[in-house]
Amino acid sequence: MYNNAEQRRNSIEACWDCRDECQKTLYNISLEMGGRHVEERHVKLMLDCIAICQTAADFMTRHSSMSAEICNVCAKICEACAESCERIGGAEMKRCAEACRLCAKHCAQSQADSKPVAA
Repeated sequence: MYNNAEQRRNSIEACWDCRDECQKTLYNISLEMGGRHVEERHVKLMLDCIAICQTAADFMTRHSSMSAEICNVCAKICEACAESCERIGGAEMKRCAEACRLCAKHCAQSQADSKPVAA
């Protein structure tokens, strides 16, 4: 799935960084600010992003044969979360969006570099 161990480590690190940034932003910024920050769709996307980033990192860490599929989903959710954070606006949301986009980039590349999984 990866050209080298460094690429795998970078992808795992991007997932963990995104998970941490989304969690910190949701609990320490969004819930405190209220309003648009706690719109149902936005909060659910952030929670989805937190969960899928952890899952993708876990799958890659154990070299799961299903990592490519999880990375594909992770990239899509991270991109949606980034768009939502940008829509909300503000410096904290921008940092979260940047972490999401970096994770999406790494996961999309990981997924693209992988071989199809036989059923």
